[in-house]
Amino acid sequence: MSSKRLRRLRQHAYEKQDGRCFYCSYLMWLTGSDDFARSHRLPPRLARYLQCTAEHLMARRDDGSDTVTNVVAACLWCNRMRHQGRAKKAPEALIYKAQVSRLVALRRWHPLASSGRGVSV
Repeated sequence: MSSKRLRRLRQHAYEKQDGRCFYCSYLMWLTGSDDFARSHRLPPRLARYLQCTAEHLMARRDDGSDTVTNVVAACLWCNRMRHQGRAKKAPEALIYKAQVSRLVALRRWHPLASSGRGVSV
């Protein structure tokens, strides 16, 4: 699938989700990381984790497709953590979302939570 189509799907998901990560619900940015960091009073190194990515609910390597029903917007942190160190199948998206929500509530998930700088506005 073309990267142009994937960018459109990411943009669509970002808008549909009001700019929030599918998993952790933090605000994300599509362009202008410096502006985002400044407006939310974040160090650029932390704002980087909130870059919007196209996340496949069913990964392409598991036969997931580039479709509007399979692609959501997720922050870079959540996307990476779902797939990190997994040679096989990533956790099912809704189970992973429940785990992330629990950890966010405990302030044990995102580097922003542990820094006390959640971007939830």
